[in-house]
Amino acid sequence: MKNSLKTRSAADIAPQGVEPPMMGRRTVLAAISIGALGLVGLPAFADPAGLWKRIQARKELLVGLEGTYPPFNFVDKNGQLSGFEVDFARALAAHMGLTAKFVPTPWSGLLAGLDASRFDVVINQVTITPDRQKKYQFSKPYTVSGAQILVRKDDSTKYTKISDLAGHVVGVGLGTAYETWLKKNAPNVRIQTYSGIDTALQDLEIGRVDAIINDRLESAYLLEHTDGRVVSAGQPFLKQYSGIAMRQGHPELLAHINAALEAIRKDGQLAAISNKWFGTNVTE
Repeated sequence: MKNSLKTRSAADIAPQGVEPPMMGRRTVLAAISIGALGLVGLPAFADPAGLWKRIQARKELLVGLEGTYPPFNFVDKNGQLSGFEVDFARALAAHMGLTAKFVPTPWSGLLAGLDASRFDVVINQVTITPDRQKKYQFSKPYTVSGAQILVRKDDSTKYTKISDLAGHVVGVGLGTAYETWLKKNAPNVRIQTYSGIDTALQDLEIGRVDAIINDRLESAYLLEHTDGRVVSAGQPFLKQYSGIAMRQGHPELLAHINAALEAIRKDGQLAAISNKWFGTNVTE
C-alpha cells in the first residue's frame, strides 16, 4: 500500500460528505452566473440535477484524488497536497471562477465515491475506456501515457514483453486498466493486485513478484528513488488517455470543464505544469 496521508491543509481538503441540497436557482440566474464567469460562448445545456449551479453557488469544485500517487498527487514533506494533478485542478478551477477542494480517497474507492456524490469530479489519471464511458462522462484527455514493465535490475533483459512473463507473478494496481488488460490478454500471467505502488515495489525488490505493470509517467518518477535496484524493461505499450471523470447526466459541467481545459492548454498553463513535474509535455 502507499504511505498513509499526513496532515493536510484545511484550505485544500474538503469534508468527505455528500453534495449540498439543490439550490433551486432558475435557468435565467444560471445564465447570468455563466456570463459573469466569461463563459457566455458555451452552449446552453439543461442540467436536470442542477450540479453546475450547486458548484457555482458554493464556488468550489470538489475533486476526488488519491493523494498518494506521485508525481500526480501526493502529500509533500510539508504535509501539503502537491503534484501535477493538484496544480492542474487548481488552474482548471480558477479558470471557471472556482476553488479546487480536494477529497483524498484510496484508488479502490474513487469511482464509488464519485457515484455517491462525495465529489464532483475525479482527477487521478483515470484512463478513458469504453467500459468506463458507459457509466461516466469524461473530459477531453489531459495526459497521454502507456503501460511500462518494471523489473529488478538483474532481470532487465529477461522480461521485456508481456509474453516473457507467462507463468510469473506480475504486480498491478487493483481496479486499474492494467489489471483488466492483463486478465483479458495475458491469461498465463499470475496477477497480484495492490492498492498502491509502494508495497508493489517492495515486493518486487524482495522477489514476491517478478514484475510490475505501471503507468510509464509515474514509473519514470518513481525509478529515480530506487537507487537503480528497479528499472524499466522493454518499450511502453497500451497508449492510454486520461480524462476528468464525472457522473453521467451533467452536460453543462462537462462543457465548462472542457472549455477551461482548452483555455489553459492554449495559454500554455497546462504545458508549463507538465514541464514542472515531468520535464516534458505529457498532455498531448
